Amino acid sequence: MLRLFIALNLLLFNLYSCQGGYDSCIEKINDSKTIQNNSLHIPIKNTELLIWSKTTPNAKILKYDPFLSLYLIEDTNKFPYPFAINMRLQLGLAMVNTTDARESKVLKNQVGLNSFATFSQKTTTPALITSSCCSLEAIVTPEGIIQKEYLKRFVSSSKVAYSDIGIRVKNEGGYVLVSESDPYMKNNLFKKDDCILTFDGVKIKAASVLMRKVLFSKIGSKHKVQVKRDGKVLNLLVETSKRYGGGYVSDTFLEQKGVYFDKQLHITKLSQNFLGYGLLVGDRLIQVNGAEVKTQKELRKHIEGFKDFSSLLFERRNFQFFVNIK
Repeated sequence: MLRLFIALNLLLFNLYSCQGGYDSCIEKINDSKTIQNNSLHIPIKNTELLIWSKTTPNAKILKYDPFLSLYLIEDTNKFPYPFAINMRLQLGLAMVNTTDARESKVLKNQVGLNSFATFSQKTTTPALITSSCCSLEAIVTPEGIIQKEYLKRFVSSSKVAYSDIGIRVKNEGGYVLVSESDPYMKNNLFKKDDCILTFDGVKIKAASVLMRKVLFSKIGSKHKVQVKRDGKVLNLLVETSKRYGGGYVSDTFLEQKGVYFDKQLHITKLSQNFLGYGLLVGDRLIQVNGAEVKTQKELRKHIEGFKDFSSLLFERRNFQFFVNIK
């Protein structure tokens, strides 16, 4: 009986094996009902679904990541052959939905929570990126591609939290440079245009790698970072803090103060700390320290460097008023 059970399971498993190529992945997506309207419901265990959705699922939620809009829920249907998140390097990838598979490659890796990955083929949303063996390599969302390293960490971690050392970074000229430095993070040792050389003694060649090391580290942990600044090499000892913004959450450095924005810089959420400033949800930010801002990236650019206070100009129903943030 045991041999028969194993044989039957192997036979069914082969329905989704590498021999079927991406056609079997399309079939698996349809059989598992992975793509539902504008959301993804990906079976990753017999009893759990990994969900990407802009709305809260009507189910028992085990975990939620607001930065990546991910949910882990209890699966009562128990799909027998879930998707595996294979951390080994794959030779081939394709964007797969319910009808189509487009073989291609990742053009740009995900850089932390602020810059999702991009694919060389035109993608539809939502969709999966899989290997020809149907292992889950990434998911395609309207904001971009969330790669497997982030999916794996979300699924395997006991709680959802990311670390921060007060920088946003970019790749430029073969180096990893600090693009913005958080003026509100206590004891922030970094400056804009610092070149990150090593992190905990390991040479840094890509912004995507550095941000994974930072974000996935334990909050409150200490790290040695070597940077090049104005032609000099500096050795910094930094301690990670809690990350407050990025991805599907606004990221303007003001989140740790308790102010959250939409893409047009309207306030979407205020903490108790800001009730005394006279701000309301819906107020629109139009200037930072005298400079006009229209995006969250512009806000970060013009707010850094003002450690004592920042002067913010808001608009409410054609009425403009200043707020100084310390």
